[in-house]
Amino acid sequence: MEVYAVTRNVPMSAQKMREVVRQIQGLPALQAQALLSFIPRKGARYAAQTLKSALANAEELARQGKFERVRPEQWRIRLAVAETGVTYKRFIPKARGAAGPIRKRHCHVRIVLSTD
Repeated sequence: MEVYAVTRNVPMSAQKMREVVRQIQGLPALQAQALLSFIPRKGARYAAQTLKSALANAEELARQGKFERVRPEQWRIRLAVAETGVTYKRFIPKARGAAGPIRKRHCHVRIVLSTD
């Protein structure tokens, strides 16, 4: 059985977020939570938030009777990905009347938990 959570429009590039989520892929959920609490990167906070949401989704679905209750120790991260989101395009003045582009990138973080 699988359960997932998605955090959309995280204000950082997907490339920077991928460095964090690759470290937790395949780990047990509680071990991944502990690991994320010690990673000193901005992306680790968003990944931890998404993981916490996925565990809460699993608890809520079990409470609703969609499937049997599973202890948090049994969940394993099957998939953790960072996909590109919207890019805000801004410009900054440069010399001689030119404009320099600024790209404010965003990403979506998706974490899928499984009991297999």
